[in-house]
Amino acid sequence: MTSPQRGPTEDGQTTSSVRKGMELDVTRLESFLSGVKTLKLQPPLDIRQFKLGESNPTYFLKDARGSRWVLRKKPPGKLISKTAHAVEREYRILHALGTKTDVPVPKVYVLCEDPAVLGTPFYVMEFLDGRIFDDNLLRDLQPYAPYRHLRSVVRTLAKLHKTDIVAVGLESYGKHGGFYTRQIESLYRVSQAQAAVKDSSGDSVGEIKGIAEILAWFKRNQVRDEVTLMHGDFKLNNVVFHQRNENVIGILDWELSSIGHPLADLANLLLPWYAPGDGYNSIMGIRNAKRPMAIPEAEELIQYYCQMAGRPYPIPRWDFCIAFAFFRTAVILQGIAARIKIGQSSSPLGKTYAGLFQTMAECGFEIVARGDLDQLARL
Repeated sequence: MTSPQRGPTEDGQTTSSVRKGMELDVTRLESFLSGVKTLKLQPPLDIRQFKLGESNPTYFLKDARGSRWVLRKKPPGKLISKTAHAVEREYRILHALGTKTDVPVPKVYVLCEDPAVLGTPFYVMEFLDGRIFDDNLLRDLQPYAPYRHLRSVVRTLAKLHKTDIVAVGLESYGKHGGFYTRQIESLYRVSQAQAAVKDSSGDSVGEIKGIAEILAWFKRNQVRDEVTLMHGDFKLNNVVFHQRNENVIGILDWELSSIGHPLADLANLLLPWYAPGDGYNSIMGIRNAKRPMAIPEAEELIQYYCQMAGRPYPIPRWDFCIAFAFFRTAVILQGIAARIKIGQSSSPLGKTYAGLFQTMAECGFEIVARGDLDQLARL
């Protein structure tokens, strides 16, 4: 958490010195930002790097007046995926939501696509002085507060999904319909490319176990198609809470946002409830946490989401959404493993995350192994 008197120091706001290979040209950055009148920058800049922000390097900026901002940029070097690290898309949706809706997002100031400044595109946004939690059980909060905080997150997600795509000027932000089909095909291609990546000794990342069976099951068990704006990586530590209450003041990390399926966001948020773990390791889940918990169970949050979004409950074929979320997470973690192989990742948590990609795939396969969902529903 943070306080108004100091910079980010804990949880999702933790910073460190800029990591090797991720350095910025401070002189060029200061020169560029000095031309952005809305920033009112007063050099020199103090620059630190956020602990999180594994895909797109994310930096904390502070000028001589104490003004604070956040900079996100594409990583240096040749990228494995042409569609990943899309900071330009992040800027577009943040600007649209921030100026045309009451969905809580940080204010964006400028997008720079000129590689002469920092080598790759980047944008600058406001620093939200709030609280970010990595602990899925929210144990730092007082009794009853975890319950209120999670319901606030679900309300915020429903608000995003009810956004009028045309009214905010994002009708061209993605394809309308067929989200899961496209994602399954795309993730398979990305996964195969990542699996083949080798380090200097010739050791490859390796293929996701059971991928053929998982993909075949997806084709037979997909949920009904829907179309909304979606965040793409909606989870607890991408949400910033107010310092003193449960209100969400910002949603972060919009790299994977698009026009897509709302249930993909909901499943991603609730994935920790289905993943193994007792809640003491924030990377894994809370499936094995001692009950009763101070937070709502997944089913209660699903029911509350349906109420807030104005949709029927229960959700047919919900387990497909969870299985897909595990598969998608496995591919993302496999991507971190691939970037480590070629030296594009220097995050302290990178190796830990990378080592979990097969575990996430196995969790998805557990659902697949139970059989087809419509047959199970008839039992």
